[in-house]
Amino acid sequence: MNYPCLVPKRLCKTDIHVEIEGEGITEDGAPEILLTADLKCNYQDGGKRILTDEQKLIEVSGTALFPGDICPDVPNITSGSATVHGIKRAIAQGRKARNPDGTVNYTELRLL
Repeated sequence: MNYPCLVPKRLCKTDIHVEIEGEGITEDGAPEILLTADLKCNYQDGGKRILTDEQKLIEVSGTALFPGDICPDVPNITSGSATVHGIKRAIAQGRKARNPDGTVNYTELRLL
């Protein structure tokens, strides 16, 4: 069965530079870079302030949506950075939304 893409390419017009880091490190002690790419995404600005137990303020500043799987070799996106509108932001959370058959419908990156 062919599932409809929930993030169509025609709605992805924002330029973004993505660097996804792996869990390991290189011989130099730097984080292992699994993907470096210039892509188009559907970017939505947003913010949320949360006061933690340590009186820390955390603000989620945006969400980038991509059609399909931007990094098929990586099962889980856990860290990295993305540059949107000239501002470099850290990847707080990555999610691959799956269809009932297990294929990836779209990829979501939440940025700080």
